[in-house]
Amino acid sequence: MSAKHAPVGSFLTIGTEQLQALMDVLKAAGYRTIGPRLMDSAIVFGDLDKIEQLPVGYLDRQDGGSYRLEHDDAAGYFDHVVGPQSLKRFLYPPGETLLESVRTNGQWQMKAPTIEPKPIAVIGLRACDLHALAIQDKVLLGGPYVDPNYEARRENLFIVAVNCRRAAPTCFCHSMNAGPAVDDGFDLALTEVNRNFVVEIGTPKGAEIMFDIDWLPPARNEIDEAQAVVTNLKAEMESRERRSHGNREAPRQRYLNTSSIHDLLLENLEHHRWTEVARRCLACGNCTMVCPTCFCAAVEEVSDLSGEHVRRERAWDSCFTAEHSYMNTGTVRKSTASRYRQWLTHKLATWQDQFGTSGCVGCGRCITWCPVGIDLTEEVAAIRGSEDSAGAKEARAVLAS
Repeated sequence: MSAKHAPVGSFLTIGTEQLQALMDVLKAAGYRTIGPRLMDSAIVFGDLDKIEQLPVGYLDRQDGGSYRLEHDDAAGYFDHVVGPQSLKRFLYPPGETLLESVRTNGQWQMKAPTIEPKPIAVIGLRACDLHALAIQDKVLLGGPYVDPNYEARRENLFIVAVNCRRAAPTCFCHSMNAGPAVDDGFDLALTEVNRNFVVEIGTPKGAEIMFDIDWLPPARNEIDEAQAVVTNLKAEMESRERRSHGNREAPRQRYLNTSSIHDLLLENLEHHRWTEVARRCLACGNCTMVCPTCFCAAVEEVSDLSGEHVRRERAWDSCFTAEHSYMNTGTVRKSTASRYRQWLTHKLATWQDQFGTSGCVGCGRCITWCPVGIDLTEEVAAIRGSEDSAGAKEARAVLAS
């Protein structure tokens, strides 16, 4: 078969051998291939050469403040859910040099490092992460100030997305219209069906990559089965969500009611819930580190011992640190309550004012990787369901301190 017969929007079928061929073709095209791998008791993104490196046969069990892996012979290649890492670390890395200054003969010469990243092909991105990528594009490319380093990495990106077949209790992508179905932003999209993969062509670049791969046209029932995977999963998530409201013993599926959430949060800045959650919050910043859309960073000058060479370094930062809100008059947000409030109201409310979209995609990472299991869906529900002023006096005192 030839990619001439596989236009954008068409479906193909490949087996595991062709999945390996896909990796080989991508590497031959000059891409660094990255995908999910089992490392340090978690599934993270790492370099991929062979499909045997994929975490086939492993499932992740996630809940608030809890993550563990277990082996299951029936599990497929991509039956895990999202891990602690996202695409953000490859396009907007945790640390990088923005400017270098060298003093020669008493004169300072400054230059920005040239960014010529190797093209990256990422295999295994989920719908929530594709929506997160679209949000990062708005933040770092869509305004008057474009991040050139992000832009250089972004334009050399090839995406092989995967439709989810299962969801963790922490997932709430269905309530954010960000999953579980992959609907846009991919070059190729895979759905695992009976140990084969139904492939959807998303772009001409994706069709070109499939040119040298021996694919087969799928049978009608294979396309139906592939589409039913995400349809059934969404229905299952909604069903578990309803069951969890009526039965505390049932597995709980998170859900975030986004109706009027912008005004809800901004009209309750002194709600006592901010104080209550602050009693548990460690202000560790884990939620911002694992979030696929958070982009806050700190910039500092780093000099060598001779003082002849200075680098301007950017590193991920968090609004949960005292230094993040430091101004010439001192730290603005002195309490943990005020920092949590800043994070949640920006993520779910004022992000809409800045970028025209929510800053949350419902991936659930912030819930899983919070050491004390703080759940933003619970916090919003508490504010929505209890707007009394019983604790407002205490909250005002803490937030003002």
